[in-house]
Amino acid sequence: MMQTRPSHPVVYRVYQLVVAIRTSLPSWAGGVSATLSPADARLVSTILTSPDQQALFNRMPSNDQRHAAAVARTLQAAGHTDPALMQAALLHDAAKSISQPLFHRVAIVLLEAFWPVALARLGTEPAPDQEDLETIIRQISWWRRPFAVHTYHPEIGAAWARKAGCHPLAARLILGPQDKPAGEPDTPEANLLAALQWADNKN
Repeated sequence: MMQTRPSHPVVYRVYQLVVAIRTSLPSWAGGVSATLSPADARLVSTILTSPDQQALFNRMPSNDQRHAAAVARTLQAAGHTDPALMQAALLHDAAKSISQPLFHRVAIVLLEAFWPVALARLGTEPAPDQEDLETIIRQISWWRRPFAVHTYHPEIGAAWARKAGCHPLAARLILGPQDKPAGEPDTPEANLLAALQWADNKN
């Protein structure tokens, strides 16, 4: 039977922690497989067609890989077929592989809900040099690094996607929403970004 995702974000992150723990347990103790299903593995290989793109996906923790595949499946089920959108679906969290333990992810959601000012400070001070985000973030103390990754993973992930030869639009979708003049109508790119965010939130 398909598991139902809890609707509240804080509860969902706790649920993710339970799932992550279960992936480390043997099957006789209630453990679940952390690997992609054969169908999801085939899906990934048809969307990410170059070795560099596949290597970028494979760097992600297994939980993030399963989440990314679920986002891509949700988009497919809704009728989306744009290749750049599908690449972004699979790689939008790729940069979290730098340092995003699940414990920190739970802490991030709790801080977002109850103490956003503290989360902002943890994620941006000292502010990384925009010219070399990845290197600077890797030099931040281990306990604070995941908060900086939370803040800057879209920028780093977009750069990684470009380097891996993904479609330029995929990199822009990974980067996320950009400021636009008030009243400007939505563009096809903005609609794809909205679809990506919708599918991400559903998974």
